[in-house]
Amino acid sequence: MSRRLPRWWRRQSLRTRLTVIAATAIAASVFLAFQVASELLDGELRTTVEEQLRADSRFLAANAERAGLARVELPPYPGSGRLVRVVLPDGSVRTPDGQPALPPVSEQAGRVAQGASADLMESRDSDDDGYLVYTLRAGGGAVQVARAADDTPINEFGFGMLLIGLLCVVCGAFVGRAVARTGLAPIDRLTAAAVRVAQTRDLDAGIPDEGGGEIRQLIQAINDMLAALRDSRLAQRLLAEDAAHELKTPLTSLRLNIELLIKLDRRGTLDSALPSASRTRLLTDLGAQVAELSTLAAELTDLARGDVTDENTELLDLADVVVAAATRASSRAPDVEVALDVDSVWVSGRPAALQRAVLNLVDNAGKWSPADQPIQVRLRARGASAVLEVDDAGPGIDAADVPRVFDRFYRADSARALPGSGLGLSIVQRVVDAHGGRAGVARSSRGGALLRVELPAAPAAGPVTKIRAGD
Repeated sequence: MSRRLPRWWRRQSLRTRLTVIAATAIAASVFLAFQVASELLDGELRTTVEEQLRADSRFLAANAERAGLARVELPPYPGSGRLVRVVLPDGSVRTPDGQPALPPVSEQAGRVAQGASADLMESRDSDDDGYLVYTLRAGGGAVQVARAADDTPINEFGFGMLLIGLLCVVCGAFVGRAVARTGLAPIDRLTAAAVRVAQTRDLDAGIPDEGGGEIRQLIQAINDMLAALRDSRLAQRLLAEDAAHELKTPLTSLRLNIELLIKLDRRGTLDSALPSASRTRLLTDLGAQVAELSTLAAELTDLARGDVTDENTELLDLADVVVAAATRASSRAPDVEVALDVDSVWVSGRPAALQRAVLNLVDNAGKWSPADQPIQVRLRARGASAVLEVDDAGPGIDAADVPRVFDRFYRADSARALPGSGLGLSIVQRVVDAHGGRAGVARSSRGGALLRVELPAAPAAGPVTKIRAGD
């Protein structure tokens, strides 16, 4: 039962929960008020009865002092209410004719009759009734006045409180339902608006701001979420459009070249129409186009994933990442020389993502740097930042192209004849942003481009080492 109740409670609507809570709170309040009022009423009635018993006892004791206990005239029994009794010095008792028998004289009351104390108020229970008995010493013995306990006022009061309590609970349930309906009206409208957005897929339809406090914060949070989804969908559409545009040219060229080879082969004129040198050049172009498509597909996949990655962030030496990236770049382009001048700088980041960013920087510099001029890669710690610079001796970047260097698919006019997808530096920008850094471009002292990346540095976890060219 104890397990089923929470399960039932969780299945109920918020409106039902508020109604039940309101009704329960009112019921608990009424019950507590009944208990307190009953105790107060019982105490007040008991005090009134005790005062009446004391007054009657004093009157009877005064008569007993004048006439004596054995001869004092006892008031006749009225048929209900007060009961009287005289306790004689020898322990015997006198009662009015026709009066119901009282419980036997208690030991404490006997001591009052013997002069041990002046009076005694006690509650006595017989087989059928309970009595409140007051004993007062008088004339060498004692007089007793009793009254049967009467719970009728308490019972009537309790029955009235029960009816009032039930009425309050019912009214409380209705009031709680009304309050819940009014209080949750903004939530209902918010739910309807969210359902409408989900059904229409219209992310531009924001939810009207209404209410205050937590309701306004919830609406603002949902509107912010819709704005983020809207931006994400726009970015996906732009990425798809840009990817389709970039893939169109190499796919068209690849298709035309392959169709040419197939046509000549079907005619049996492949050897005569394409001399060995031309055929080799064509096959080389096909290989280059396939490689370019593979690179573009890999970069599109990496870019489309955004910041979603299974790679964990760890404390690492950025110098190791730079050296590994430079080694990969040299193996991919053996004719490009990379000169390293890096210090050990520790950062908190994702090793594979950072290596990909450094590799893209070096690859980009390798497209422009002359064969006799090495690419210079420098890594230094400056204040609280790790600063990486990739310097080439190429023609540099025109001032008009600088603001768009890190944009997706952007390629300067002078770079359109070179291999590449226009995504390399965009990936660099994304990786740097994910690590809380910044990327920029400037002109090198050698006349080429100087790409600079700054990342937040972490406390060093080992001795600082320097790696120079040829190490």
